[in-house]
Amino acid sequence: MLLNSEILTRLAPLELKARTIVEGFISGLHRSPYHGFSVEFAEHRAYNPGDDFKHIDWKVYGKTERFYVKRYEEETNLRAHIVLDVSSSMYFKYFANWSKLHYAIHFAAALAYLMNRQRDACGLVTFDREIQNRLPAKSSQSHLNRLFSEMEKILEEEKRASAEKRVSASANALHELADRLKHRSLIIILSDLFENVDDHEELISALKHLRHRKHEVLLFNVLEQKSERDLDFPDGSYLFEDMETGSELEVTPAQVRENYKQKVEEYTYKFKLACSQARIDFEEIDTQSSFDLALLAFLNKRKRLT
Repeated sequence: MLLNSEILTRLAPLELKARTIVEGFISGLHRSPYHGFSVEFAEHRAYNPGDDFKHIDWKVYGKTERFYVKRYEEETNLRAHIVLDVSSSMYFKYFANWSKLHYAIHFAAALAYLMNRQRDACGLVTFDREIQNRLPAKSSQSHLNRLFSEMEKILEEEKRASAEKRVSASANALHELADRLKHRSLIIILSDLFENVDDHEELISALKHLRHRKHEVLLFNVLEQKSERDLDFPDGSYLFEDMETGSELEVTPAQVRENYKQKVEEYTYKFKLACSQARIDFEEIDTQSSFDLALLAFLNKRKRLT
């Protein structure tokens, strides 16, 4: 992992965590393809074999006799909205250090920081069964601080989570969002997609609604792979509780694991296929993994739009 949760837990506030995630990610790219597309100088970095010689700063070489490459920042005027699921199922964790919501918020903060750094406008939408809050897309530093403040509030709410159940209805919220957004944007959805299977046709319909309004859609399915997909629990019997409805079911994972995994794989394949046919980018994020692959997915999507 580029950054582990123990390190990030010791960092505060959220702005510092976001910057740490992004800077760790960028340094891990080595020769990043996401610099050099504009004329605004950002910083120097050491030359790596294969770098284009035209980006070498010869004045610096004359003083230091070392090769340094100029890095530049993109300027694109991209408008993006981060759409965050805050329903009760997002509080889940078992093997991971962070809940799905905790992980998603830190990922969202990293995205917001990265977009602000690249002069892109970023907004935030939170939802459960309906849209709970919406901050418009802006590119100023003061607005970024406002986004961080809102995310911090959500983290505090998670700590105070009570018996109140917040049921997810992603389709309703996304249909509402499609009706309310007036300008073509990149919609970045962070959700565990924890809904009844029967409702997923309506969810696909809502995603298509966003595409029909000319928005680009990047859907991140936030999950804990080991427990939620693999059902990889130690031997024994477990009492599973639906975090959104409170219903309970006693299960011996070893007895149902293979059939469960097959059903999940079949459903996931159908959902990915439907997204692909609607030209919706679908990515999975495992809360036990680092942020790097998910950030790369975002950057690749962003690059195609600029």
